[in-house]
Amino acid sequence: MSVTPPTPPKNWQHLLFFAQELPRIAAHLAQSDAPVLPPAPQIFAALEACPPQATRVVILGQDPYPTPGHAHGLAFSVEPDVRPLPRSLTNIYKEMQEDLGAIPPNGDLRFWAEQGVLLLNTALTVEAGKAGAHAKLGWSSLTEQVLAALSNQPRAFLLWGAHAQGFAKHIAGPDHLILTSPHPSPLSARRGFFGSRPFSRINDWLKDGGQTPINWTTPERPAP
Repeated sequence: MSVTPPTPPKNWQHLLFFAQELPRIAAHLAQSDAPVLPPAPQIFAALEACPPQATRVVILGQDPYPTPGHAHGLAFSVEPDVRPLPRSLTNIYKEMQEDLGAIPPNGDLRFWAEQGVLLLNTALTVEAGKAGAHAKLGWSSLTEQVLAALSNQPRAFLLWGAHAQGFAKHIAGPDHLILTSPHPSPLSARRGFFGSRPFSRINDWLKDGGQTPINWTTPERPAP
């Protein structure tokens, strides 16, 4: 089963990655017989949901969930019917409960993206059942260029774990909020992720800058 990434997101297509790196990545994916996740129309879902001018917070993940039916293009997020939640997301929700006193009703974080939270994986594809299979495919160039582009005005950046923190050098400028802690993975969450209170800290920073805080916990109910 092969896949070709869809058209670059309109609001990001000026990045050199799409002309210089994407054709090679697309060719590699097209030659693969292994199932690729997420589905092709969702590969750029995070960027499509957050144009540069609307992005207020950036949370970096690593690569999509390798379990079919889980990943839909946003880091840490899963389809709303996924049970049980992935372990890292479970720990994120444990910390959110301690920090804010509530958590979302399921693992679908698309309502964060609607508020300007860019949930960007540093690899946008993965081979089904094989975590990290596309980590060295070249997607990281896109992450670097996105971070550089978003350095043009103060934003909040949430970097969990050494992998995400390795991209901090691509964030320029003195006025950002850059929060770092261990990754929420079960292997590291108890080394400092728990107790880091990232959600309230980001909201305090946004409010101090005159911005609306992020509603982390409650998706807007559709109108009756």
